[in-house]
Amino acid sequence: MKKVGLGIAVVLALVLLGGFVMNQLGGVAETAQVGDCAQISGALDDPKYTALDCASEKANVKIAKVLPWNETKCPSGGMDYSTYTGDSTLCLMPNFVEGACYGQNSDTGIAKVDCTTKDSVKVAKVLTGKTDHAACGDSRAAVFPEPAVTFCLERGDQHQ
Repeated sequence: MKKVGLGIAVVLALVLLGGFVMNQLGGVAETAQVGDCAQISGALDDPKYTALDCASEKANVKIAKVLPWNETKCPSGGMDYSTYTGDSTLCLMPNFVEGACYGQNSDTGIAKVDCTTKDSVKVAKVLTGKTDHAACGDSRAAVFPEPAVTFCLERGDQHQ
């Protein structure tokens, strides 16, 4: 079995910023829908939500669930979701693309990078409709229960 490198652990920790709660949602919740994508910038200091097409290189998150203002608990049973709150709470998951590599970014938490980047993480597979750790084989599985998706992750900088 392949050993999962420190880079994957670090990136996975940043993927969802540890369940980091972001405020200042404002009017975003009124139009936000499950499956929409966005870029979160100023992730640690002054979070900003910018709605983007999911195919955009800058779209780093996807809305997994929209919760009413009095409900703040995102689905459980897998990776923790990031949240963006205001009048509603958006449960966010990474907008990972199969074959792409990701790394740390001080402004957005995580961003697409060249796969030769030190400690980058490569998305080997995206399995929609599944929450199956075993489907990734020796790769690290990042599982989200709602909507059901499994990301199979490998070290990007060691698979060239």
